[in-house]
Amino acid sequence: MKTIGCNKLRACGYRSTSNGSRGSDGVSFFIIQGLSSLGDKQMILFVIVLLCYVIILGGNSSIIFVVLTDPKLSSPMYFFLSHLSFVDMVYTTTTIPKLLCSLLWGVTTISVPGCFLQMYFFIHLSVTSRSILTVMAYDRYVAICRPLRYGSIMSRPVQLLLVAGAWSFSAACSVPCVLLTWQEPYCGPNVVRHGWCDLSSVRQLACADTTVTNMVSLSSALVSLLSTGVLILSSYILIGVSISKMAAGERLKALGTCAAHLSVVTVSYTSASFVYISYRVGNFPPEVRIIVAVVYAALTPFLNPMIHSLRNKDLRDGIRKALRRFRSAAVSATKHVNTES
Repeated sequence: MKTIGCNKLRACGYRSTSNGSRGSDGVSFFIIQGLSSLGDKQMILFVIVLLCYVIILGGNSSIIFVVLTDPKLSSPMYFFLSHLSFVDMVYTTTTIPKLLCSLLWGVTTISVPGCFLQMYFFIHLSVTSRSILTVMAYDRYVAICRPLRYGSIMSRPVQLLLVAGAWSFSAACSVPCVLLTWQEPYCGPNVVRHGWCDLSSVRQLACADTTVTNMVSLSSALVSLLSTGVLILSSYILIGVSISKMAAGERLKALGTCAAHLSVVTVSYTSASFVYISYRVGNFPPEVRIIVAVVYAALTPFLNPMIHSLRNKDLRDGIRKALRRFRSAAVSATKHVNTES
């Protein structure tokens, strides 16, 4: 396998193979290639990714804080939104810090168990995010198509059950393909041509036939994408039919409650489609595929707080109130310090 930045790896004492925890001829760590071929442009990309990561953490944590502290935001929609924000924060944290290290230092290493843990959480949280978007679509369907029964249908036990179902479904989709990839023998190259331990990139390093693993991974991906996509689409078809029968004023109000969620769904599935195309159509350079994957991993968590804040007046007002409370507390603390001095 031809690796990028070979001279740098040799200078650091890295080898393409290493004896260790995977057996007498198995690798004990993987080398994350990242975007080490970009040269001076790496620092520019590092600053951009770092700023995006800070915004992701700040925006999503603000939503969680406001939903937990503002009594007006106690409806099921905001309950699911806070869970989506939590998933987005953890999802990006599984990959972006390691990517930032590779951008800063050129190449980074990761242990074999650490690599597969990162792989698992990346896949698990990616599917969980779409599962919660599906739950939110069902919540919008009940609110618009069954408004008189909304309170009884979307009770707190049902909300918890839906969230638990989202996490369980994602585990069922991610565990088999990661376990099969883990059990493959890795006795040769150990340079992962990606920004993190991507499933397909790591599987290419296995020194055995991976046909079965490929089929299981493809099946899991299709099940997770198609099932959630079909359920979301079905919910919005039923919502559209119901909205078409409403008066103009009610129609605009119903569309307003769906606009933010529909925007996030569109961004999520569109970016996933670009990743699929970049990996399977045309001869894209590895760097382009990595950048596309980074955009896919960060775009939805980055835009989610902005879309919901811009399109949701209650959430926007809640964030303003929280900022005013923080400002008042800071002014009071400053005055107290000045008085004591």
